[in-house]
Amino acid sequence: MSTTDNAPLTIRDMIEPAIKAAGGWVNTHAHADRAYTLSPDVLEMRRTCTLQQKWDALDRLKRESTEEDFYRRFSLFFENQIAQGVTALATFVDIDPQSEDRAIMAGLRAREHYQDQLTVKFANQTLKGVIHPEARKWFDIGADLVDIIGALPKRDERDYGKGAEAFDIILSTAKERNKMVHVHVDQFNESLEYETEQLCEKTIEHGMEGRVVAIHGISIGAHSKAYRERLYALMRRAQMMMIACPTAWIDTPRSEELVPMHNSMTPVDEMVPAGITVALGTDNVCDAMVPWNAGDMWHEMTTLATGCRFDYFDELVKIATVNGRKAIGID
Repeated sequence: MSTTDNAPLTIRDMIEPAIKAAGGWVNTHAHADRAYTLSPDVLEMRRTCTLQQKWDALDRLKRESTEEDFYRRFSLFFENQIAQGVTALATFVDIDPQSEDRAIMAGLRAREHYQDQLTVKFANQTLKGVIHPEARKWFDIGADLVDIIGALPKRDERDYGKGAEAFDIILSTAKERNKMVHVHVDQFNESLEYETEQLCEKTIEHGMEGRVVAIHGISIGAHSKAYRERLYALMRRAQMMMIACPTAWIDTPRSEELVPMHNSMTPVDEMVPAGITVALGTDNVCDAMVPWNAGDMWHEMTTLATGCRFDYFDELVKIATVNGRKAIGID
């Protein structure tokens, strides 16, 4: 790298002007309604609960949160993002028997307040799934209030063995309402997970090609190279995009499972050459899920580039900007 007075001295000096020129950072995945909720009790939950146990352990926090509590969290998170040069973002919002509609109502108010500085898209988080009647009631309510249909099919697969039915409900709901879909898949970094493949097949079955975005895809790296290549071909058929949130998954617990050597990151280094549109998100910020995450987009990019040995500056800029806008449905 040149060391002349006018030349950039760091990678950041080289990339950030390009991100600004491309319209600014786009954070495609967050949970702003839970941001900045750390406390001694919440940290103890983090230490003692698995991810699946947290789906219910968070109930008390959500029940006790008022609309003003949610509004404050949204506002803090939006200001954090604006300060970094984020110009658009998508955030999931809990709309379920515990949060009811308090979080989304607060989010809509906060979006209006910051609309001159930030484009915000909302997706409904379904920590309770969509199969149980009460959960389904709040899923349907949320589907009318958000911009993007959100989903967590693993919940219904775990509780009822009805993951496939959950996929059908999610995709048919989105198709009826002409909305995009963002789905948490393959989050446990194990070769027993095939959710991205299942989502692709369901996307094609429902005629939703180009309208569905997978989030995380951590377990893809636990499969063989032959399987991964078949999966990428299927993703191209489904025109499926992928959102990577690197910081949220580098703490995945070690396992004794024998699988190909890999880390716990979305395999962006394989997906981009395979023609998959990849975007970037922060996921949870300073909460029970990811207490160490400050919502720093530059940190997310450097973690992704380092963890995947992906040093292609032009592609990283696209992941942070153009691809992000595509993934959340804006020009």
